[in-house]
Amino acid sequence: MKAKLFSYNLVDTYIHRLSGLTKLICFLCLTFSVMFSYDIRINLGILVFSFILLKISKIKFSQIKVMMIYVLVFLATNVILTYFFAPEEGVRIYGTRHELVRLFGHYTITIEQLFYLITKFFKYASVVPLGIIFLLTTNPSEFAAALSGIGVSYKASYAVALTLRYFPDVQREYHDISLSQQARGLEMSSKAKLWDRFKNSVLIVIPLIFSTLDRVENISNAMDLRGFGKEKKRTWYNRKKLTKEDYTAIAVSAGIFIATICITVFVNKSRFYNPFI
Repeated sequence: MKAKLFSYNLVDTYIHRLSGLTKLICFLCLTFSVMFSYDIRINLGILVFSFILLKISKIKFSQIKVMMIYVLVFLATNVILTYFFAPEEGVRIYGTRHELVRLFGHYTITIEQLFYLITKFFKYASVVPLGIIFLLTTNPSEFAAALSGIGVSYKASYAVALTLRYFPDVQREYHDISLSQQARGLEMSSKAKLWDRFKNSVLIVIPLIFSTLDRVENISNAMDLRGFGKEKKRTWYNRKKLTKEDYTAIAVSAGIFIATICITVFVNKSRFYNPFI
């Protein structure tokens, strides 16, 4: 069976056994570490650590293939636009200039700019595996219970759970509508031109939006009929207590975050690692 994008799969791994609250704290610590620092050494370290966690969590490449393609396209576009609008940003940040190639006008390729663009690329790329791990290894119901346990309104917690559960439903609905449209003669295969495939994809989005609104209305009515939101509190069937594994994971993530702060403040004395000084 084809693996679903954004779909939670129950697998007995160390990552899956962690509480949803633990994974949220770890995700925030590691993400803040990446966002706070422009040190390529830190970003590459967290990226490698993330791929190790992907391996431990047994996430199949088929589950993340489409996402990775879109992410790589986005990152490449971001790098190109950054260079186009700020070709001298690296020179301004690092304070030196080592020109490699002069292109045209004021556009030149410098070592500083290349280093800045590579750092920025890996900075954003480091966050992607963390988000994938969080989405694909977290039970939505257990995560909602964990949020409620730390004081978040159970209505907001339940909304988060419904959102996480709805990702695979949207994918399945899109796939079903796509097959129906192709059966009616709408060409969606690689044989069609890229522009034609784009226009046909837009035609699929319209019925997908209507089916989504219909599903939302059905869920809302079902929850109202069951009296959801009438009480101030509610119990959770999937609530999980924190274990030694949870505290260990939190300690490691917090340690990485603290180490990032220390390296940035005391060693680099700047958010940017400057190898040119």
